[in-house]
Amino acid sequence: MKSLKSIKKWTLTKSLKNNNFSFRRNYVLKFVPSLLLINAFKSISSWKNYKATPLLRLDKLQKNLKLNNVFYKDESKRFHLKSFKALGGAYAVEKISKGKKNIIVSSATAGNHGRSVAWGAKRLGLKCKIFVSQYVSETRVKEIKKFGAEVIKVKGDYENSLNECKKLSKKNNWKIVQDVSTKEYKLVPQLTMAGYSIMIREISKQTNQYITHIFLQAGVGGMAAGIVAGVAKYFKRIPKIIIVEPDRADCVLQSVKHNKLKKIKIKKESIMGGMSCNEMSYIPWQILKKASNCCVTVSDRNIARTVAMLKDKMLSKYSITGGECSAPGIISLIGACNNTKIKKLIELDENSNVLLIGCEGNADVKLYKQLLFKGRK
Repeated sequence: MKSLKSIKKWTLTKSLKNNNFSFRRNYVLKFVPSLLLINAFKSISSWKNYKATPLLRLDKLQKNLKLNNVFYKDESKRFHLKSFKALGGAYAVEKISKGKKNIIVSSATAGNHGRSVAWGAKRLGLKCKIFVSQYVSETRVKEIKKFGAEVIKVKGDYENSLNECKKLSKKNNWKIVQDVSTKEYKLVPQLTMAGYSIMIREISKQTNQYITHIFLQAGVGGMAAGIVAGVAKYFKRIPKIIIVEPDRADCVLQSVKHNKLKKIKIKKESIMGGMSCNEMSYIPWQILKKASNCCVTVSDRNIARTVAMLKDKMLSKYSITGGECSAPGIISLIGACNNTKIKKLIELDENSNVLLIGCEGNADVKLYKQLLFKGRK
């Protein structure tokens, strides 16, 4: 694939305007308070090896789509975890352990969050138990084990692993560090989201261009809500927020459509593993039901191709390592530009400065190599 001609055919599988949109900074910061955001930056920026991840321009893509700027936040360079998740779980471990050494932390994960929790536990010399479903690859399990955590495999999907984590943690008095919030379980997910907001603080210092649009990947919604909280705190102007999901796991879109938390049935897991979630987290729902302008979904079809295009300098002058969950932001932007109705609805034009979150690199090395090989065919 030598040119970008083929992307003219890329499409969104679903799109939905949020009729309840009403972005108010104070409302957003009620759920992830300003002080939490300030403290998160203060702590994490003092960690060894902390530095802002690159904000790259996808100059070839922006030219092709006739947009002013397409910025790509490259989280493959976040600490040595190759994912934005490094900002969340590890920080929450630090806060809830409060310097105690005799506690055991636990978590359920589809991969990157558990790795962050395990790394955070190792940093502080704590024992750690990580629960994964049968669908989590051996490569991801090995990466978690590298940090000295015990990995417990659970039959079934992510939800099963979360339930088992809750059950055993209660029985053994382990401290759960989960990024999924409920009405009863808020603080740890809030700390995690506060960590994610650092991406926006960094971006606010990395460009003097006003961001007009942000395409945000969502699983349970933690990253999206953390970034929206960052926008409420650090951006002078509020951009259009577009939520992106796999078409097989569109719990945000369905919740926005029905104006209530909607649990969906996943018939087949998406290749976008970290985004393959059947129900939104409580706090992200409170934020995104008001703060998102539009929800869109994409299929697995162009994931491998996008991974290869990033790597092979087809979208920019940089060779970028972007994993399966970094690709959907790019795919949805292309799909939106190819859809006259959506393009007009969200006001994408030659003045637009779009932000995409390259949320992970080759966090699953084996899968990344497979996608790269397939995408180059």
